[in-house]
Amino acid sequence: MGQVTLSFLEKEEKYIFDKFAKQCSGSVYLQSGNNVVLATIAIDTQEVIEEDFLPLTVQYIEKAYAAGKFPGGYIKREAKPGDFETLSARIVDRSLRPLFPKDYCYPTQITLMVLSADEDADLQLLALNAASAALYVSEIPLSFPVSAVRIGRIGGEFVINPSLKELEESTLDLFVSGVREELLMIEMRSFGGVAIHRENAEFSANELSEEEMIEVLEMAKKAISQRSQALEESFKEFVKTPIVLENKRKSFVSSEIVEYIKESHLEELKSIIQSLSKTERNSLLHAFAKKIQKEWEEKNLKEIESLEKCALESVLKIKREIIRAMILEESKRADGRGLKEVRPISIETNFLPNAHSSALFTRGQTQALVVATLGGEMDAQSYELLTDKAPLKERFMVHYNFPPFSVGEASSISAPGRRELGHGNLAKRALEASVINGDLKTIRLVSEILESNGSSSMATVCGGSLALAAAGIKCTSLIAGVAMGLVCENDKYAILTDIMGLEDHDGDMDFKIAGSRRGITAMQMDIKLGGLKSEILQKALTQAKEARNHILDLMEEAKEKIVLNESVLPSLQIFSIEPSKIIDVIGQAGRTIKEIIEKFSVAVDLNRENGEVKVSGSNKEKVEAAKMHILKIIKNPQELYKIGDIYQGKVKKIVEFGAFVELPKGYDGLLHISKITNNREQKVSDVLKEGDNVEVEVLSLSKNKVELKLLQILA
Repeated sequence: MGQVTLSFLEKEEKYIFDKFAKQCSGSVYLQSGNNVVLATIAIDTQEVIEEDFLPLTVQYIEKAYAAGKFPGGYIKREAKPGDFETLSARIVDRSLRPLFPKDYCYPTQITLMVLSADEDADLQLLALNAASAALYVSEIPLSFPVSAVRIGRIGGEFVINPSLKELEESTLDLFVSGVREELLMIEMRSFGGVAIHRENAEFSANELSEEEMIEVLEMAKKAISQRSQALEESFKEFVKTPIVLENKRKSFVSSEIVEYIKESHLEELKSIIQSLSKTERNSLLHAFAKKIQKEWEEKNLKEIESLEKCALESVLKIKREIIRAMILEESKRADGRGLKEVRPISIETNFLPNAHSSALFTRGQTQALVVATLGGEMDAQSYELLTDKAPLKERFMVHYNFPPFSVGEASSISAPGRRELGHGNLAKRALEASVINGDLKTIRLVSEILESNGSSSMATVCGGSLALAAAGIKCTSLIAGVAMGLVCENDKYAILTDIMGLEDHDGDMDFKIAGSRRGITAMQMDIKLGGLKSEILQKALTQAKEARNHILDLMEEAKEKIVLNESVLPSLQIFSIEPSKIIDVIGQAGRTIKEIIEKFSVAVDLNRENGEVKVSGSNKEKVEAAKMHILKIIKNPQELYKIGDIYQGKVKKIVEFGAFVELPKGYDGLLHISKITNNREQKVSDVLKEGDNVEVEVLSLSKNKVELKLLQILA
C-alpha cells in the first residue's frame, strides 16, 4: 500500500494506492476532509476496437449512504444515474480523453464512487482529481496527470476552489482542467439577477468580459501548473509498468489508393467536399469510395486486403487533408465561407398557436425549434443532491432533444442520453442568468433539433433566448451562442467561426461561447490537441465576440416583430398584504383559499412571513379578478353591506356547494345550496346557471364573507 498526503489552498488531500480494488489496472482512494471518492480503472486487453474512436467509458456514482441518506423515491436502492451524476461523468470524460495515445484501442472503464460526502463537498472536483490519479498510476501509458480547479467570483474578487457555501454567493462558476501549462477542458457559467441585485432593483446576468475571462483563465492555468508538478513528483513511484500496445488499431488507409486518388480524382473529390448538404455530401463520399474500389478492381491493380474499407478510409483521409489545407493555406472553408463568416440565419417566432411561445432558429443546416411553457410553484421539478438534506426545486429547465431524423438517420427516437443532457445543461447555464426574477415562476424550454450540421446547442441558446422574449419573460438582455473551431498544423493555425459538422470532426477544438453584448454567460471548451495556448484562446474569444454581436443584431430585429400569444399565456400577479391578514385569505381550515382557487381557476401561493401573495393562472382576467377578490377579503365587508339589505346581482360561478353572486360595490357573496333549494336531490345547476340575474338578501357578514339568500331569479 502507498499513501501520499498533499496540501492545496489549505485543504489536505490523502491519496491511497494499492489498498482498495487491487485487481484493477489502477485505483485510488482519495480523501479530503470527510469526503471520500474511490476511482478505479479497468481495461479489457482481450478486445481490440477497430473503429476510429477512443473506447472510454466514465461512470460517476453517488452512494446515498455517503451522506447518511436513503435513496429518494419508492425503490430504496441506487438505480438510474441522476442528471448531476451524468454531467459529472461527462466532465471527467472530456478532461481525460485527450490524454490517451492516438492508437489506443482497448475498451476502458473508469468508475468513480462517492463513499463519503459532507454538505460542503465539491464532488466534481474530487472525482476528476481521483480519476486522474488512478489513470496516471495505471498500466495505460500516460505521461502526466490532469489537474482541475474551480474558480468563483465573490465580492468582485476571483476565488480558487470556493466551498459550496461560498459558491452560493458567487457570480461565477468556472471549472477548468489541464496538464502543466496547457488547458484541456473549460466549463463556465455566470449567476445572474435575483439574489444579488434585488435590494437595489438592478438586474444583471453578471457576464464576464473577454478580458476578465483571459485574466481568470491565466489564474487557473497557474494553479493547475503548480498542482500538476506536485502530483507528478508525488505519484511517480506508484506508476505501474505500462502495457505494451501490441494490438494497435489497424489502419485501413492504403498509400497506393491515396496516391491513385490524388493523381486521378483529386478535383472530383474537392468538388464533393465543397458542395451540397451534410447528408448529401456523406452519400457522395461513400459513392465516390465505391467508385474507386470498382476502378481498382477493373484495372487489376495491386491486390489489397479489405479493399472496400481501405477505399473508404483512404477517401476520408484525403478529405481531412483537403479541408485542413484549404483552411490553413487558402483561408477558405468547405462551404465557401471565410474563416470569420457566420452561416445565414432565419428566425420565426410564435407560430405554434397553442404553445405559450415558440421560436424557430435556423443557421445554415442547423435548425432548433424551441418552445417555452410557463407555470407556477407546483410545476417546478423536484430533485435531490447528495450534499443537500432537503429536496430542491428546479424552476428553470432546458430540455434538449436530438431526434435521429435531424441528421437523416432512419431510426426511432429514444430516451435522452449523455449528449442530450450535456447540451441542455449548457444552454440552461447560458440562459438562466439572464432571467429576471426567475424564482417567481417555473419556466420550461424544450429544444427540438430538427436539422443538425454543427452546434445545435448554440442554436438552442439563441432560440431559447428568443422563446423567453416571445413568452413575455423579462430578461436582462438577449443571449446568443456560437461554436468556434481550430485547425492547427505545427506553427500554423486558423480559428473558425460557427463551425459545421465537417469542421468539428476534422478540426482540433470545439469551443462554445454564449453571452450578451456585455460579455460571456456560459462557455464550454474541449480540445483534441492536448492543450491550448493563451494566444489562440484570446483570439478565439475576440473572434467569437464579433460573431455573437452579429447574431444578436439579427435576434434583436426578430424580437421587435414578436407578437405575444396573449390568449394562451398564463398570468402572474404578485402583491403584498399585511402578514397578519394571510390567515383571512386562508380561512377556517383553508376553506376561503379553496373557494378562491375553485372560483377563479388559479393557483395561490402565500408567504406568511412577509405577506407576499402570488396568484397565477391561464386566464389573465381571472387572475386579475382573483387578486381583486383577495384584496377585498382583507377589507371588512361590514363597511359595505348590512344584514337584511336586498341587492340584485349576477351569478358569476356555479360550484358544488352553491353559487357566487357578484354584488354592487364589487364584492362577491356566497349563495349556499341550502339557500337556493330545499330539495336535497337537486343540484345548484338545476336551479341556476352562470350569468343569471338574481335578487338576494344579505343573511350574515363576517371578516371576509357575505352570505346570501336567494329571493328570486330575475328575467
